Amino acid sequence: MAEPDPYRVLGVSKNAADAEIKRAFRKKARQFHPDRNPDNASAEAKFKQVQAAYDKIGTAQGRREYDQQQQMSNMFGGAGGMGGAGFEDMLGQMF
Repeated sequence: MAEPDPYRVLGVSKNAADAEIKRAFRKKARQFHPDRNPDNASAEAKFKQVQAAYDKIGTAQGRREYDQQQQMSNMFGGAGGMGGAGFEDMLGQMF
């Protein structure tokens, strides 16, 4: 199963400023925090998803790396990336 898009999880655009991403994270973290939603497994799962999304794009460097990975993934066919049959097919077409 593919990981959810961190921009979508946080509810921000890909052009969002660092401060906007931080605000969105704090709002969603408060909303789904386990202390505010005791015994709610769904809220806890959503909280973890929000935290993971912020861990990926919460810093300028993290965003840059994530965006580059997504761009490379899109260029080379998604999940397979450059490994496996996708790479072999590419070599086969070149030669």
